[in-house]
Amino acid sequence: MTVLDGDAEREFREFVRADTPNLMRAAYLLTGDPHHAQDLVQSTLANVALHWRAAAEHPHAYARKSLYHQAVSWWRWRGRRPETLFAALPDASARDDDGDRDRRLVVRAALSRLTPKQRAVLVLRYFEDLPESETAALLGCSVGTVKSQTRHALSRLRALAPELGELFESAEVRR
Repeated sequence: MTVLDGDAEREFREFVRADTPNLMRAAYLLTGDPHHAQDLVQSTLANVALHWRAAAEHPHAYARKSLYHQAVSWWRWRGRRPETLFAALPDASARDDDGDRDRRLVVRAALSRLTPKQRAVLVLRYFEDLPESETAALLGCSVGTVKSQTRHALSRLRALAPELGELFESAEVRR
């Protein structure tokens, strides 16, 4: 295990403080569960800490790639074990900063019904605003797979949540 020296430790702590909220958001969108998201971020940050010397030049990019690779590994592992399904989503927090809680609940419910790969493609393309080529590189697939998964995921979301029509229109423009 690598131990960080004074300057490296300070830089890593600053990185964690600045980037954890963004990593949490991406992890939550990928997993659909706040507890799994926290676990995913912790694993990612541990990996970044272990490889800080290599990651220090571009820590944000290194952490993102690590996060997505870890998420894909978890999906593969979970595919070997049965998944526990719940009848209803947990209650949203009482605090609603942007007044858009209903839309977030609909998006969360719809995303949770997609396959993990479809969810990852949408999160990377539309929430993280990554181009198809970077999305393909992060997920270890071809650009064609990203395009087809995006098309299938958006089609499925249209069926699952027609009330989100304006989001789909903007997504179609970006494709």
